[in-house]
Amino acid sequence: MKKSTIHAFYSNLKKQNPDPKGELYYVNDYTLLIAVVLSAQATDIGVNKATRSLFKKTQSPKQMIELGEKELRNYIKTIGLFNSKAKNIIKLSHLLLDEYNGLVPEGRDELQRLPGVGRKTANVVLNIAFGHPTIAVDTHLFRVGNRTGIAPGKTPLEVEKKFEKVTPSEFMYQAHHWLILLGRYVCKARKPDCPNCVVNEFCGFKAKTTLEF
Repeated sequence: MKKSTIHAFYSNLKKQNPDPKGELYYVNDYTLLIAVVLSAQATDIGVNKATRSLFKKTQSPKQMIELGEKELRNYIKTIGLFNSKAKNIIKLSHLLLDEYNGLVPEGRDELQRLPGVGRKTANVVLNIAFGHPTIAVDTHLFRVGNRTGIAPGKTPLEVEKKFEKVTPSEFMYQAHHWLILLGRYVCKARKPDCPNCVVNEFCGFKAKTTLEF
């Protein structure tokens, strides 16, 4: 995709949604971290149903440890992989207390040291909690990057690096939100809604869908 086309691509996304927001429910940096950890291989809607009750009870590492792994499992049992996620959340809560005074660290390497936190999770937290211009590549961004031709790559890291390289600086901070919403609601895996896509004219996807009558 040409540089001028990429700028137009993001300009259209911005016109449609000037102030995009993440859809995970959270109340502070710690609960954001927990929500993102829980969202791995799960939907934001499903995570939010569990965390609205959980975050009334626990909003800090200390409170999470006091709640305990068994009780935590009861709150998140509707979320996929809840057993391993519960173990990781208790472990990362201990680590935050022991090494970071209970605070979420503002660094990718430090975040990735936490149990259950990979590069994608770290990038989401850095972007939303600390305002870093990161792009977290999940299945939606991986699909959008390759399908549209804006950031093709064979691995999530390749796609992330390509997005970082081609995305104009003026759009970097909000790019992740625009792209994930595009992939989640419009550029869907099985049947993309090309007729209602605001970046249709810039997209290189050859098998675009058309209006049905």
